[in-house]
Amino acid sequence: MIPQNFKDILSNTDNAGFYQTLALIFFMLFFVALVIYVFSRPKKYYREEEEAPLQDDEDELNSKN
Repeated sequence: MIPQNFKDILSNTDNAGFYQTLALIFFMLFFVALVIYVFSRPKKYYREEEEAPLQDDEDELNSKN
């Protein structure tokens, strides 16, 4: 029997619950690390990033004049 998808592979093993728990823990660690990373950045970084699309237009307008 050839498994049709990933769910079939994991459901037929003895440690299926362990793999699901491990995947959930990895996802939660990644999500928490991402939230910590985003909130640890200084607000100045985000101000510069939010103005980035407008800066290109201003530079083009100034070079045309």
